[in-house]
Amino acid sequence: MNAEPRPQPPRPEALGFLTRLALSPRFHRLASCIPGLRWQARREGAELFSILSGFVQSQALVALVEGRVLHFLASGPMETEDLSRRCAIPPAPLVVLLRAGAALKLLSGDRQGRWHLAPRGAAFLTVPGLEPMVRHHHVLYRDLSDPLAFFRGQTETELAGFWPYVFGTLAQEDAGLAARYSRLMAESQVLVAEDTLRLVDLSQRKHLLDVGGGTGAFLAEVGKVHPKLKLSLFDMPEVLAGVPAALRVRLGLHPGSFRTDPLPQGADTVSLIRVLYDHDDATVAALLTNVHAALPPGGMILVSEPMSGGDRPDPTTDVYFAIYTLAMRTGRTRSATEIGERLRATGFTDVRLRKGDRPYVTSAVTAVRG
Repeated sequence: MNAEPRPQPPRPEALGFLTRLALSPRFHRLASCIPGLRWQARREGAELFSILSGFVQSQALVALVEGRVLHFLASGPMETEDLSRRCAIPPAPLVVLLRAGAALKLLSGDRQGRWHLAPRGAAFLTVPGLEPMVRHHHVLYRDLSDPLAFFRGQTETELAGFWPYVFGTLAQEDAGLAARYSRLMAESQVLVAEDTLRLVDLSQRKHLLDVGGGTGAFLAEVGKVHPKLKLSLFDMPEVLAGVPAALRVRLGLHPGSFRTDPLPQGADTVSLIRVLYDHDDATVAALLTNVHAALPPGGMILVSEPMSGGDRPDPTTDVYFAIYTLAMRTGRTRSATEIGERLRATGFTDVRLRKGDRPYVTSAVTAVRG
C-alpha cells in the first residue's frame, strides 16, 4: 500500500499578503481587539461555519420536506403536538427540527407555542422544481458519503443511473426511473424557461427547434410568451412518448438521437436547454456541428443552463452543479466563455454571453450562423 504523501511545510513567501496574515495566530488575536477587524473576523468565522454546517442544513430541509412539515403549516399555524401526530415524529426531536427550520427562515414560532409557515418556506413550496430536487438528492448525498473516494474517481456513483437517455435502453429497462427523472427535469424547466426568456428575445424568431427538450416543458412556457412562434421538439422516441396530449397539438415532434441522427431542417432558432452540461466534450462538439448544419444563414443557437464562473468561480454553480455533473459521469459544468469559444470554433458568429440574475437557475449564450 502506498503511504500517504507528507504535507509540505508552509512557505509564507509564496503566499499573498492577506493569506499570510490569516495564517498568523498573532494576527487573529490582534484582530479580535480592533473593532473594524473584529467585525470582519467574525463574519469570516460565520461564513466558515456555514460551510461546515451546510450538509446538516440540507438534511434538515430534507426532513422538513419528507415529513411534509411545510405542507401542513401551509394550512395554518399548528402546535408541536399536532404536527408530531401528522408527521409521525416524536415531539422532542420534532422541536429540534422545527427550530432548525426557523433558523433557516423556512418557518417561525410564536409565544403561544404555535408554528407558522414563513415567507421563505411558502416560496419553497411554490417555486417549481425545488421540492422534487430535494427529494431526488438522497442519491447525490449517498454518492458523496465518502467525498475523497468520490473525487479520486473510486466511487461507482448511483446518480449516474438517473440519466436514462444517455444510455439508450435504460429508459425502457426502468420506466419508473425514467419517469421520475423526467418529472424532475420538467418541473425545473419552468424556472429555466422564465429566466431564459428574460435574457433572450425571441419575438423576431419564426420557428424554434428545442433539441433534447424532454417532454416539452421548456417549449410549453415559450408558447405562453410567444403564441405565434412555431415550436418543434427533437428527442429520443421513448422520451417524446411522454409529451402530454394537450401539448402535442402545439408542437412538431421529431424523434431521433442527436448523437446519430441529423437535426430536422427549417427552424431559424435551435435551443439547447440544460443539454451541454450533461455531455462530454466530444459529444458537445458533434452536437454543435449538427446544430450549425441544421440552421440557415442568420439562424440563432441558444444555449441555456447553469454555467461555471470560469476564472471567477461562482459559489453556486462551481460548487453544486459542478459536483452534480461530476457525479453524473456524463458531462461537466462549463463557463459561458468556454461555451462561446466552442461556438466560434464550430463556425458561429456574434457570440453573446448573458449572465442570469440567478446563475443557479440558468445563464445563456447565443450565437448566429454566419
